Amino acid sequence: MTNTSPVTGEAGIAAAGMFDRPRQLSPLAPLHRPVLLSFLILVIATAVMHFATYVDYIGADNDDVMRLIEVRDLLGGQGWFDLNQYRLGLEGGTLMHWSRLIDLPIANLIMLFSLFMSPGMAEASALFVWPVLTTLPVFYALALSGGILAGVPGRMIALTLAFLFVFGGNRFQPGAIDHHNVQLGLISIIAACLILPGRPPVAHAIAGAAAALAIAIGVETTPHVVVAGLIVAVQWLWLGRDMKASASAFALAMAAALTAVFFLTVSPVRYSQVACDALSTGFYALGVVGAGSFYLAVAATSHREFASRLTTLGLAGAATLGATLLIAPQCLANPLSTLDPLLVSMWLNSVSEAQSIAAQTSQEPWTVAGFYLVPVLAMGQCARRIYQRRNIHAYGVLLALLAVSWAIALVQVRGAVFSNLLSAIPMAALVAETRARANADQNNLRKGLVFAGTALAAVPFIWALSGALLSMGVNKVAGEEVGSLPMQEENACTDAQAMQALALEPAGVVASPSNIGAHILRFTPHRVLAAPYHRNQGGMLTELHAAMASPKDAIKFLRGAGVTVVAFCGSDPQVGSITKIAPGGFYAQLGKGRVPSWLEPVAGTQDKPLQLFRVKP
Repeated sequence: MTNTSPVTGEAGIAAAGMFDRPRQLSPLAPLHRPVLLSFLILVIATAVMHFATYVDYIGADNDDVMRLIEVRDLLGGQGWFDLNQYRLGLEGGTLMHWSRLIDLPIANLIMLFSLFMSPGMAEASALFVWPVLTTLPVFYALALSGGILAGVPGRMIALTLAFLFVFGGNRFQPGAIDHHNVQLGLISIIAACLILPGRPPVAHAIAGAAAALAIAIGVETTPHVVVAGLIVAVQWLWLGRDMKASASAFALAMAAALTAVFFLTVSPVRYSQVACDALSTGFYALGVVGAGSFYLAVAATSHREFASRLTTLGLAGAATLGATLLIAPQCLANPLSTLDPLLVSMWLNSVSEAQSIAAQTSQEPWTVAGFYLVPVLAMGQCARRIYQRRNIHAYGVLLALLAVSWAIALVQVRGAVFSNLLSAIPMAALVAETRARANADQNNLRKGLVFAGTALAAVPFIWALSGALLSMGVNKVAGEEVGSLPMQEENACTDAQAMQALALEPAGVVASPSNIGAHILRFTPHRVLAAPYHRNQGGMLTELHAAMASPKDAIKFLRGAGVTVVAFCGSDPQVGSITKIAPGGFYAQLGKGRVPSWLEPVAGTQDKPLQLFRVKP
């Protein structure tokens, strides 16, 4: 009779067999064929869907458009370390907080396609290829993780869930070139590496490097990185010398990778500056101090008793906290806490991905299940397996990563995409379990229905679609206007055709609602006052104050900022909000067709969605 470890469990032992075959050089070897086949199907399906409903080759999100502007500026000769967006905000521009690590591969793809394509086609091709390429790490990581928990069935089910996740969302669609898809890939890699049987040092080194890259690309993943570090630290505290090599590999790889990306992407003139929304001396110092002090603790006390390890780990934590209080105490708060109250009320509170679960429930209750329910089921599966003492290591790691992702989502709904991604791993094991039971007793209808229900419940898109259909049904029964399923954002004021007249105006400064600012940068040579980025507080506040002020006062704000053209989009949501709050204000008057004497309408635009007015000298 074969003995089964209560920690690893049957599924864990079956999965561990993948790593013991003498001919197999890598745990990824059995994944290549199914992953590449899935990738091929995804490319074909994405191309069919994209061109069947083609609107534009850039994503609908403002961040996708602004990323394209950054890439264009880089290709146009702007310095590698120069992240200033000179055409955004007040005179002098706005220093952006994004990483060149994302700009570089997109720029390289555009250069590659430019060798045999026109500039426009090369750009469009690069923006199709890059988001699809970023699905590969997700496919490999989730398939590997599913195999660890439930063997070959778990591997295939997890890959299927990964496919549905990337195909059903917007993070990996053509034109989605913001950094979120790369972050999702990095977090999935960290999860897969930390749950590998035997805790291999190489996997922990990869996880440490991925953690450093996640911080460098976008600091919103810092809570995930902190939890990953705590997972490694707690395992070392418990296991001691058996975890020494893996813990050391994680710490050294994280410190080395963070050092490399810091010096590769941060300008020497900014080494003394601490920023809480981007990789800077603050995050670099804290990362290196934390990883370095943990490494010293591991090296010094791995062979000693638990109390010694606990003491040195506490000292490492104290050193990291002390460095934080000394170098970057302000970064312990929300980076957006310094926003002007007017921007919070008129901009941030209307950003859908920044809403809390309470706000989301109040405004769009039918979306809540799609954002929050599957992670709850996944955490329940993890807790159940831990209670059963089956593969405690893997399920404990996943529970911790899921918990922090879900907690972030409670505050800002943008965190839900990470919790839904990670949910695919334990849910794949649950689906594999119900499938095995159904197959073992094929005449049992109840088991078959449980398997089918579990498979459907594991897909966040199913819950989102069900919620949308339920909302439409309730509205119909109540006799209210029936809405439609979410579609691409209205682009009447932001597409190339709408911008043609503005592009013909002499290069100057444009005042417009912030939602169309990035699009003006894309299609015209102008500088814009407002675009929805928190570092551009000056420009956004100037535009808001002018929009809400009376026409005779609005001109003072606009001339003070050097505005030459006002671009007015009556259908813009921000314009609607401003009109309600300031019915006698500048935007409200323009919406009624009342043009002040200091504005000159641009011929041919007054019956267009985007109306243009020149500011008279």
